[in-house]
Amino acid sequence: MPLKYLKNDEVRMEKQASVKKNFIMNAILKMSRFIFPLVTYAYVSRILLAEGMGRVSFASSVISYFSMFAQLGIPTYGIRVCATVRDDKEKLSRTAQELLIINIFTSLISYIALGIAIEAVAKFRSDRSLYIVLSSTIILTSIGMEWLYQALEKYTYITIRSIIFKILALVLMVLMVHSKSDYIIYGALSILAESASNIFNLLYSRHFISLKPVGNYNFRRHFKAIGIFFAMAVASTIYTQMDKTMLGFMAGDREVGFYDAATRIKGVLVGIVTSLGTVLLPRASYYVAKNDMENFKRIALKAIRFVFIISIPLALYFTIYADESIRIISGNGFDGAVIPMQIIMITIIFIGITNILGIQILVPLDHEKKVLYSEIAGALVNLIVNALLIPAMKSAGAAIGTVCAELAVLIYQAFVLRKEAGKLFHNQPYFKLAAGLLIAVLLSWPIKFLGLNAFMTLFLSFIIFFAAYFIVLLLLKEELTKEFYDQIKKRLIKRDH
Repeated sequence: MPLKYLKNDEVRMEKQASVKKNFIMNAILKMSRFIFPLVTYAYVSRILLAEGMGRVSFASSVISYFSMFAQLGIPTYGIRVCATVRDDKEKLSRTAQELLIINIFTSLISYIALGIAIEAVAKFRSDRSLYIVLSSTIILTSIGMEWLYQALEKYTYITIRSIIFKILALVLMVLMVHSKSDYIIYGALSILAESASNIFNLLYSRHFISLKPVGNYNFRRHFKAIGIFFAMAVASTIYTQMDKTMLGFMAGDREVGFYDAATRIKGVLVGIVTSLGTVLLPRASYYVAKNDMENFKRIALKAIRFVFIISIPLALYFTIYADESIRIISGNGFDGAVIPMQIIMITIIFIGITNILGIQILVPLDHEKKVLYSEIAGALVNLIVNALLIPAMKSAGAAIGTVCAELAVLIYQAFVLRKEAGKLFHNQPYFKLAAGLLIAVLLSWPIKFLGLNAFMTLFLSFIIFFAAYFIVLLLLKEELTKEFYDQIKKRLIKRDH
């Protein structure tokens, strides 16, 4: 075989290994971002109860709007634009510095606006200290430049750094949160876990870019794209955070607490399902920049298959076992969260698919406006459904609003990409998935009726459900499952030798 083909194969294998490593590290990172709040929630919710948790959740949703303005869509845009110049340190340094300066400037404007809002709105003013503490996430996110590390695919660093701070925050939470009045401490430690490590991001970035002003800045070149990404962030924030905001004003902190509990597990599952898409965005943008459409299409097909294989069983399982899940993470007094959780589980599938269609396909192809329009559609649907249903159905109405919003986003993006989406959806192992799900449900369902406590019911049913599901997929020779299984087997054999 000619040497050039051997080199091409080696490069391809190296890239595949890199993607797999990045996927694993990003999956760990995303899961830690949701599992940490889940673990702390299991402890803190039993102390602060639904009202206290709702109080912090409502304040966080309000702060998210000001943070959204400060970020201007840069977290997504920054990945794409930095990925295209990552081989040129001078260009990368200039680009990163331009985005950082823009971020800091908009953060200052956000703080001014937040200060005015706190003084003008009585509900905010009554919890002024909480809002001030939570607002620290605005500047910490801005200086963190996580988009730079994602563009450079430095997922190992991001993951290790993040987990260290989460463990520290968890220890401090157990030591410091002991009564209902400690909700501000809980909010502060949540920020420590999520954003405090961004200070080290700024310092560590000198290994990849110059922190000294490089000059010849051209801020204007970013404004058009940033404007589109910002509009996307606005639309996305409206239909992801508006539920809690509207619930807080229309139904009170207790209902926000129920809804917050209902969405906790959903957050973990969405993190798992979308982790591959996040890893592939810089790689997809790189392929498009190099006009390597063959590899671009290949990773899109693999990503959408991963979403189908993972999201559908997760959504089904946690719909069936919503009651046990809520009792484990929240304890008593959160029965009102069960129905909202069952309603909202299907969005895991919708979000997984739109994460691929929108973020991995449309964004690298410079079709951000299409993603924006889909999110505007979702935001409008969410606002309308929430306004109609929250007064009567409260947190369950908010859950229905979220389902309708995510479905609207999916329908719009699938329509825009109808040719590509048709191919992606056509090449899926639907029969094998259905067979695996049927066997998994039949074998795990009896566990619900054994009279075990919530933890044991969830533990045993989870093992049986997913073991049965993946064994069936292996027996039916589903390609991606078999590929993953073969890789694990090879690694185990290598260790033995």
